[in-house]
Amino acid sequence: MRKQFSPDMAAAALDQVSLRRRAHRKFAERSEKMWFTHDGMEQASRPAVAAWRARRFTDQRVRRVVDLCCGIGADAMEMCARGLEVVCAELDPVTAAFAARNLALVASRVELLNGGQQQVIEGAGGAGAAMARVVAGDATGLVDELAADSQTLVFIDPARRDGRGRSWNIKDLCPSWDFVTGLLARPNPVCVKLGPGLPREIIPDGVEACWVSDAGDVVEVGLWRGVSATHTPGTAAGRFHSTAHLLPADIDVTGFDDDRPVSAPGSFLLEPDGAVIRARALAAVHPDARPLAPSVAYLTVDEPVTTPLAVCYEICEVLDAGEKQLRAWVRDNRIGILEIKKRAVDIDPAQLRRRLRPKGPNHATLVLTRTVDGLRALVVRRIG
Repeated sequence: MRKQFSPDMAAAALDQVSLRRRAHRKFAERSEKMWFTHDGMEQASRPAVAAWRARRFTDQRVRRVVDLCCGIGADAMEMCARGLEVVCAELDPVTAAFAARNLALVASRVELLNGGQQQVIEGAGGAGAAMARVVAGDATGLVDELAADSQTLVFIDPARRDGRGRSWNIKDLCPSWDFVTGLLARPNPVCVKLGPGLPREIIPDGVEACWVSDAGDVVEVGLWRGVSATHTPGTAAGRFHSTAHLLPADIDVTGFDDDRPVSAPGSFLLEPDGAVIRARALAAVHPDARPLAPSVAYLTVDEPVTTPLAVCYEICEVLDAGEKQLRAWVRDNRIGILEIKKRAVDIDPAQLRRRLRPKGPNHATLVLTRTVDGLRALVVRRIG
């Protein structure tokens, strides 16, 4: 390749091949035709999550979306595929050009405005597909122009990176947190995609905070204003409306105050989905489930439960959580493969596993948790 092209061009082409191979896990066959940057591929929404979000837009009769930090255009592609008019802004001109090429895979036509130059790309979406526009520029200076119509939905996925890579610190958002909260005060409907670890205490009043999980992984929290969804019955509590959405089950649950009493471990343990926990929607898991201790998200029931909101385990034994007793149990039961789960306990499972010295042909799962009787280790077996 270096004989036929410049060294920079050859390196860029090989970089795309490498990125496309890495992106296959997230984007499947579509990755073979997409254009990626390292950061753009990492931060891009999973297709299932982006498709759910676009469907929620159209269900609420949104017709036009301004994507203020479109990255490589993964979210905008799903919006465009559902017939929404999409206008994208992206600060980096190379990433903006890649986003335009990616949108051309689903749009009928894409207009790219980059450095004062206009380029029109004929899309593969066909005559009936939506059109899209990508503007290379600073979202903070473009929002008033692009979202002047108050019916236009504003979507933003701020970059969350520092010099070392991905960051969950709100101070590392680009555009800034102040800009994000300013968007939520606009007359437009707004959706903000953020990392799932966003501190609850800084979530603005009057919004819906929706934690999203995909196949058990909590991938984001969205702050929504002016775009409602259908939730399970319940009275929302607090300054903001707390919800969870679980994929692929496509289930919404609402968080609300739950004062059910705690209980000693019964016959079965429920480990709720992480999005359900963050939304404080434990009461939606099962009417008979009881928490093991205050502020502990493990629940116990007397009969096995099948629900997409939680994983069910049979409690085989309840052990003292002291290391000496646990090491003896591991040795006596010849446990060689040991999975350790924990919640509300200041223990490093990997370090504890090494100290317990597992050796033998058997495997086991230990759950370390606070209970009404103090710290305990539950020996559990997954049901189903």
